[in-house]
Amino acid sequence: MGMEKPLEFEKPIAELEEELQGLRRKAEEQNLDLGDEMNALQGKLEGTRKQIYENLTPWQRVQIARHTNRPFFLDYLSKSFDEFCELHGDRLVGDDRAMPAGLARIGDHRCVVVGHQKGRNTKENLEHNFGSAHPEGYRKAMRLMRLAERFNLPIVAMIDTPGAFPGIGAEERNIAEAIAANLRDMMALKVPVIAIVLGEGGSGGALGIGVANRVLMMENSYYSVISPEGCAAILWKHRKHAPEAAEAMKLAAPDLKELGLIDGVIAEPEGGAHHDHVATAQSLREALLTQLDDLAKKSSEELRDERYQKFRHFGVWQGEELA
Repeated sequence: MGMEKPLEFEKPIAELEEELQGLRRKAEEQNLDLGDEMNALQGKLEGTRKQIYENLTPWQRVQIARHTNRPFFLDYLSKSFDEFCELHGDRLVGDDRAMPAGLARIGDHRCVVVGHQKGRNTKENLEHNFGSAHPEGYRKAMRLMRLAERFNLPIVAMIDTPGAFPGIGAEERNIAEAIAANLRDMMALKVPVIAIVLGEGGSGGALGIGVANRVLMMENSYYSVISPEGCAAILWKHRKHAPEAAEAMKLAAPDLKELGLIDGVIAEPEGGAHHDHVATAQSLREALLTQLDDLAKKSSEELRDERYQKFRHFGVWQGEELA
């Protein structure tokens, strides 16, 4: 089966796949023995695929992170979790469809799950506001986190947003305060908190549910204070410099792991999660269960202290003293 919606750098792979399919059709329709030609082309295809995917640039990872065929939060809920029961509303304004949340079970662990949800087409994106949550989304998330604390349940936060919604309505309902309150209150939670960046991890919109004991990232996701395009517009005065910005910002999972800003990287199938939802969901499930099992051994005081110290140490730089 050919590659759907190939990204620009994936086009050589898509062309070889199409050529291979053409040879197969020709062999079947004309009853020809084209085994040698197909084997040679298959070898070339595998080599090209390996060369491209093992040398992805940060900008290419950003493109994969934004792919509309990637599994989203609700996809993982159906494939990695069981018994999801959605809970609605922030008890103040209303329900934010950009931030679904509820109760679920994964393995032997009952938990509260919150996350950003994007859409794959215009209708879904309008329903979920392109994954950009309003203040009521963050307040709903915190309402459920307090519920988790009351019943001693771990919290799993799934991050996938270009950023919190910057519209007038969100400003009027105080989006900055909603995010700031979450940063403060998540730091003091007495239960385990695990955050996973599924695709885009954009600025305060991501951090608003990201104050966690363990922060994991999917292999082809990014986590940053600003989008590459936004950074390029500020520093280079043009969005065309987004690839250079992505490189300079160290926003990809391997870079952030090396810098100690995240705790782990969840492997994706070759080419990215959009090629195999089931295998990706299984990888996420296994990584999450490992973290939940580990954090379940810690006391509430240990969880709070560990979380606090983790974030206090960000930004600390130790260099060699000048001679």
